[in-house]
Amino acid sequence: QVQLVESGGGLVQHGGSLRLSCAASGSIFSFDYMGWYRQAPGKQRELVAGISSGGSTNYSDSVKGRFTASRDNAKNTVYLQMNSLKPEDTAVYYCNARPNLNRRFAYWGQGTQVTVSS
Repeated sequence: QVQLVESGGGLVQHGGSLRLSCAASGSIFSFDYMGWYRQAPGKQRELVAGISSGGSTNYSDSVKGRFTASRDNAKNTVYLQMNSLKPEDTAVYYCNARPNLNRRFAYWGQGTQVTVSS
């Protein structure tokens, strides 16, 4: 069993930056994929960024060029660097861990609020 704890959220002005962290209670070295999702009020949860065990990253079109996902397997932590933030980035951000992409099972964190003021 792995627990994920997000941190780093907060209130930031339009154009500002934040770095989210997701600390895992156990090793994520072998996990196939670590993802960052977000959910705004009244909207479905969406995948915004992710990083594979090999370091390959993917991003939604809405954040491409502004957000950067990274992972530090030695620290069992993944990060989401968010630059040039926009009010539409306001949401609760969740960390997701997929030990095996061939299986649907995933771990989720409790979420961290990001609010971007205009």
